[in-house]
Amino acid sequence: MNAITNRHDILILFDVTNGNPNGDPDAGNLPRIDPTSNKGLVSDVCLKRKVRNFVAAFRKDAEGKPLRGCDILVQQGNVLNREISGAIDQATKKLEEKLDKKASDQQKAEAAMRWLCSQFYDVRTFGGVLSTGQDVLKGSAYGQVRGPVQFTFARSLHPITPLEISITRCAVTKEEDVAKERTMGNKHIVPYALYLAKVFVSPVFAERTGFTDDDLALFFEALDHMFDHDQSAARPEMAVRAIYDFEHVGTQGPENAQQNAREAKLGCEHAHKLFAGVTVKLNDPDKEYPESFDDYGVTDAWLDKKTGDMVVPGVRLFRRVDPRRNTV
Repeated sequence: MNAITNRHDILILFDVTNGNPNGDPDAGNLPRIDPTSNKGLVSDVCLKRKVRNFVAAFRKDAEGKPLRGCDILVQQGNVLNREISGAIDQATKKLEEKLDKKASDQQKAEAAMRWLCSQFYDVRTFGGVLSTGQDVLKGSAYGQVRGPVQFTFARSLHPITPLEISITRCAVTKEEDVAKERTMGNKHIVPYALYLAKVFVSPVFAERTGFTDDDLALFFEALDHMFDHDQSAARPEMAVRAIYDFEHVGTQGPENAQQNAREAKLGCEHAHKLFAGVTVKLNDPDKEYPESFDDYGVTDAWLDKKTGDMVVPGVRLFRRVDPRRNTV
């Protein structure tokens, strides 16, 4: 299957209730926060992890092995250099059988990069640094792969007030604490916050990694369900509330297919202008601390109210998750 040919600009809304969406290890695992605005932050790495975990959990065969092309490179227990060395060996063997001669280091590096992209969904999607060992990829142009899918940091729409909750434990961890019978602990939570993140999907980089329409469909499925199987004591309630997918399709007719394909790849409108048309506001502007998603109203200015057509030429809007389905 060929790589995707259309640019996508994606806006995501998700919320947290009485949980820690992304703790900061440099701050005692407090929820990440922007000190200039007191708005909450969730890192791009955290959101990518949710996608990786979904693919790893739900793209397996009957024996529990990853389906072809759906293995995950960056996951707990993996030794990256071992995986990369194995890729170089496999790719080199196949390449030299095809060439019927010894391959150059440059050829080996390219073959290894393409093998890793074909085998590992997260490399094909997000890219990665592959030049971490002492091998043909080190110093090579193929040692760093820029993936077609890139997240921004998520930021809460309003300032957050993290709480430190004290808890007691009936079991102690150290022998010398037995006499105490119980010890104290704590956990950090955000009572409620609605976060906004953006994702950019580039067909230019998809050509290099082989990111296909099927990969994109899997990515949207993972976005929709990325918190459904991620519950823990630290974050028991997180939910995706909206996914707006702006797909660039071009403004030209079938008689000018080449120019239309160029526009679809390049983009027919700037992403920041498309995102600006989605407005998220409190229903009660005087309410200082939102308590649930029902406190918000989400509107977009891009669909014609009479025809339902997109009002920006060359762009189609898909509500992959419609915010209206999430209201009571």
